[in-house]
Amino acid sequence: MRYLLAASALGAIAACRPYNLQSTTAGQDGLIPAEQFARYGTEQAKLVAIGRSLAQWDGGTTAEARATQVTKAMEYAKTIPGVVTVVPDTLGYRLTVTFASGWRAAALPIDDGIAPEATPGVAAK
Repeated sequence: MRYLLAASALGAIAACRPYNLQSTTAGQDGLIPAEQFARYGTEQAKLVAIGRSLAQWDGGTTAEARATQVTKAMEYAKTIPGVVTVVPDTLGYRLTVTFASGWRAAALPIDDGIAPEATPGVAAK
């Protein structure tokens, strides 16, 4: 009986998901490469630049570091022409960006080592 109870408790603990959401959110495996997505249009290029800025200021896993990371990326996103609103999500490592055309998209961290300003098709205000 004890063995069954211990095995059940161990199985329940193993089934819990990890709280490190950055690794799953920022992973680019299976997605269209950022450079290719940026060539789809100007708003897509702007979204890639915002994602790169979100990955650029990664300061750690503490709540304060995430808040700083998201705040800096949000400030950068507001300097891009055509961006109407930016809604931060510090727990989910993302920004929800609404463009002047009405397109709303989630900007996730894109850690490919390219500066946001180097994204073709993006110019700050």
